[in-house]
Amino acid sequence: MSSNAPGAPATNGDQSAGADVLVVGAGPAALAIATALLERGVTVAALALGDPRAPWPNTYGIWGEEVDRLGLAHLLGHRWSNTLSWFAETPCPHGRDYGLFDKDKLQRHWLERGEEAGLVWHRGRAASIHHAPCHSVVTTAEGKELSARLVVDASGHDPVFVHRPSEGPVAGQAAYGIVGRFSAPPVEPGQFVLMDFRTGHLTPAERLEPPTFLYAMDYGDGVYFVEETSLALAPPLPFAALKERLRRRLAARGVEVLEVQHEEHCLFPMNLPLPDLHQPVVGFGGAASMVHPASGYLVGALLRRAPDLAGAIAEGLADPQRPTAELARRAWAGLWPLEMRRKHALYRFGLEKLMRYPEGELRAFFATFFALPAEQWYGFLTNSLPLPALVAAMLRLFASAPGSVRWGLLEAKGRELALLGRVLKP
Repeated sequence: MSSNAPGAPATNGDQSAGADVLVVGAGPAALAIATALLERGVTVAALALGDPRAPWPNTYGIWGEEVDRLGLAHLLGHRWSNTLSWFAETPCPHGRDYGLFDKDKLQRHWLERGEEAGLVWHRGRAASIHHAPCHSVVTTAEGKELSARLVVDASGHDPVFVHRPSEGPVAGQAAYGIVGRFSAPPVEPGQFVLMDFRTGHLTPAERLEPPTFLYAMDYGDGVYFVEETSLALAPPLPFAALKERLRRRLAARGVEVLEVQHEEHCLFPMNLPLPDLHQPVVGFGGAASMVHPASGYLVGALLRRAPDLAGAIAEGLADPQRPTAELARRAWAGLWPLEMRRKHALYRFGLEKLMRYPEGELRAFFATFFALPAEQWYGFLTNSLPLPALVAAMLRLFASAPGSVRWGLLEAKGRELALLGRVLKP
């Protein structure tokens, strides 16, 4: 039997003494839920495939208001007040701060808090799981057995243990980006660009192809981050196509790449169906389909919703005789209550519509969307609007949109009607 003292490196013993909760994973979702559970007095062990301190590869953005409410603004690496998008030849200012986490600080924040509270790390590849009435045992590929009253799978979008139904093609948001130095500023100094849909660098025929946009920001000291992004597509756009579009976009502005400090390849599913909420393993993060189906945001949701899930788990664990299946049922209900399930169906419906729009209608849609009152578009993007307010925002957008956008919203194809039906019966 082997375990780790707080702050000690992960080990590879033969068996765990058992914990209240075993978290599978070592990314943002795993650390967020492990920390939230520990803060409620729950004993937690975590299973990492590799070194849990290995650097995370991707960047994580969040709106300034959201991070301020969470009290985590000190974990930002960058923050911008000059925030805007381009849907036409004139900019659309957003009037809200946007921040980028210092991912190393964010990771250390969770690791240090977790290990100070007694988080036990184990390493190995989760291979199988066995459910007894009041505990579950995960066996690794190396033969190690880890026992816990409940297992939380936070291993990502393609989870190890969480099951979800198959409901057709899954749309992926793909992006290729670079951090580096350029011959001229790719965006104005001190500026953050959420979406730049301008297409002057494309031929008329290319504008009929699936649209992409530039996501870009000034890091300061002559360093910029530029990323060509496809909102969502099934199958997703290849990285090579995104890289070429980024090159041409920069070249059309007379900008050359002088130095590449970091290269980012980002691909994640946007419209995953909800998992089976009756299974005895609980998911969190991508494993629980928590990516915002219309905006792609996740980290803000992890920070806001981890306490709800942790609270439901801690309450269930208070009864030492409560079966694992009942613990999981309570946990799933805490993570995906009825209103959240209905909103998820609405967002998936919205994404289905957006994926059908050609470039011109997509520009018009977003121009209309960001002309909504700031609390409506912000609440939509962060999934923080109550359901009635979300419906009101969508109706207001429909009423104020151009005719071609309204027709696209009305036209029923594929699984859209089924998704609307889930708003009533999720």
